[in-house]
Order: sequence, then structure tokens, then C-alpha cells
Amino acid sequence: MQPTGKNESIVVSALTARTGFGKLLRRVEDEHRSLVIEKRGTPRAVLLSIRDYVKLAAPEPEVLRLIGEESQRKGTDKLTSRQIDQVIKAARVQKRKRG
Repeated sequence: MQPTGKNESIVVSALTARTGFGKLLRRVEDEHRSLVIEKRGTPRAVLLSIRDYVKLAAPEPEVLRLIGEESQRKGTDKLTSRQIDQVIKAARVQKRKRG
């Protein structure tokens, strides 16, 4: 097994992947790194954690990222669902009073 650098892929042979799959699966998940599987020195497949796969398959839209950053700046990223519901309810009451 040869790491290609910090936070980069780990490269293993197909034989190593086959014989130590469970261990490699845990390592991919625990270390948040991908695993490149080679056969005869040629990369053939990649093993990713499900979190990394989802990020690649369905990246976060830019607007959601910006909303998240704004929420962190304002400190509202720590609100619970119940607190959010209360804020919405209060805003609706205020709107009815004005309208």
C-alpha cells in the first residue's frame, strides 16, 4: 500500500484489495481518503467513502453553500428545528398584524 501524499489516494494492488477489503473499507471511511486499485500497475478502480461519493455525484449547489456561510456568520447555524419553527411562526404573526 502506498499513499500518494497527505489526504490523497492510497494505491493498492487488486490482490491486496481482494484479500483485505474489509480493512481497506474501514480505512477509506476512517481516514476520509480514496483508494486506487491497480492491476498490473494500471489504475482500474477507485474506492470512496459514501460521503465522498455523494459530494462527487451531487455537489452542493452554490446557493446552499452561500446560505450556509451566511448562517454561520450570523450564528443561526446553531438553531434547532423547533427554534426555526418559532421564528417562522413569529414572522407570520407579525405579517398578519401589518397586513
